[in-house]
Amino acid sequence: MTNLMIRGLETHIEIWNQNGIHTLVALHGFTGSTATWHNLAQALPNVRVIAIDLIGHGQTAIPQHCQRFSMEEQLQDLEEIFCQLHLENFTLLGYSMGGRIALSYALAYPDRIHQLILESASPGLRTEEERKERCERDEALAQKILTNGLESFVNAWENIPLFSTQHRLPQSVRQFIRAERLSQKKEGLAGSLRGIGTGAQPSNWDRLAQLAVPVLLITGSMDGKFCEIALEMKALLNTVSHMTVNDAGHAIHVENPAEFATIVEEYLT
Repeated sequence: MTNLMIRGLETHIEIWNQNGIHTLVALHGFTGSTATWHNLAQALPNVRVIAIDLIGHGQTAIPQHCQRFSMEEQLQDLEEIFCQLHLENFTLLGYSMGGRIALSYALAYPDRIHQLILESASPGLRTEEERKERCERDEALAQKILTNGLESFVNAWENIPLFSTQHRLPQSVRQFIRAERLSQKKEGLAGSLRGIGTGAQPSNWDRLAQLAVPVLLITGSMDGKFCEIALEMKALLNTVSHMTVNDAGHAIHVENPAEFATIVEEYLT
């Protein structure tokens, strides 16, 4: 575990398997943290796994201004992190929100990345109208989190349809996910929704064809919405493969960690 000062913000990073042959940088989803990737790092002993607490999450400091949460700012932060860690050619993995950030980073800094792995991720929303509507919904949710507190939010969040397949998981796994969500700070999650929610970020749909690095899209067969998005993305990307994991929903790394680790390992090698 290490903390780096990144453009004035103390940023929490965790690194496993220091002597790994390959380097994998992993970006968690909304309400996640470096803990998201602990099991993956254990399953890949030959891979140096670097996980980052994204702004508004985990132990990374919470900025005072909403603008600091924006996609543009977060991409500059990532670039600074990679400079400080002397990373040049690595694989970037992102899940859900982390996938949106990873894709945006790959478009902004294509020379840094060897390949890109996107788990249940999208390039954002296509139209201005969709983005406006999503921003309004995210603002309402942010207000709710600040007013009603973290536990009330987590109780509702773990029961949204996107995570319905997680109710089948063992109690211990569900407890772990809940604890990770409850370890957040309400100001951080509210700022994240406002600054880098799906509606707040610029759409990357029109830029997919520019991406030269190889991309692996991973979706769960029970997550119809993101399987559909992956198929649409696949049609626009240059070098791309798409893996669907049977009997899994949105968070494949949680719902079928062994298969997820195998897919990642085979892609790296």
